[in-house]
Amino acid sequence: MRYFCLFALAFCSFSLLPAQKKSFENPPVPVDQEPLHHTVLKNDYLIVMEVTIPEGERTQYHTHTHDRVAIELSNSNISQQNINEPEGPSTPVKPGDLSAPPIGPTPTVHRVHNFGPGPFHVIDIELLQRPAQPSTAEAGPVAIENPSARIYKWTLAPGASSPMHTHTRPYLIVAVNKMPLKMSAPDGQSSSHEIQVGDVHWVDTKVTHSLTNEGSTEGQIVEIEMK
Repeated sequence: MRYFCLFALAFCSFSLLPAQKKSFENPPVPVDQEPLHHTVLKNDYLIVMEVTIPEGERTQYHTHTHDRVAIELSNSNISQQNINEPEGPSTPVKPGDLSAPPIGPTPTVHRVHNFGPGPFHVIDIELLQRPAQPSTAEAGPVAIENPSARIYKWTLAPGASSPMHTHTRPYLIVAVNKMPLKMSAPDGQSSSHEIQVGDVHWVDTKVTHSLTNEGSTEGQIVEIEMK
């Protein structure tokens, strides 16, 4: 009986291998269907996804088919691995780091591995429209850009304000830090908001404003303006 049990256990162990292999080889999914990518906003211009990868875990392979923007919200170390290629090196990231890769001649299919410490938190934005005639108007110093959008990053000390600037195209505001933020118009009117890490706000009208950090610690705001 003892030999039969050992044989049965061995058989069960080997019988699990095909299922494990099948799980590992799951086909890539569209980025907004990847289980760790949670859509928080979608319109004709973009899809905004909040992504949290626990320490030591990976996303499923997923496909990007548009220009995109990523805004890091945590301190961590991550690697990226394109499908059918070796995993890349571990790279440190910190809140406020930006990337804006344009889509190439073929879709990007990859997965992300979080080495930690702690969860990896990022806002991932898929830009759905490339403008036929890009706008040449810039709202301020451009931190990074791609064919679909210009990205501005305002780093505000306690009590500091950005210059007054004008957005002529639809844009997205993303909060990198928690802080009380005041938005002021040229006529002196203003509104204040207690923003949280990862908050997003879409604006589809022309706006002229300045941004003020009314808190006691440094804060960062990212504005992604469609071209």
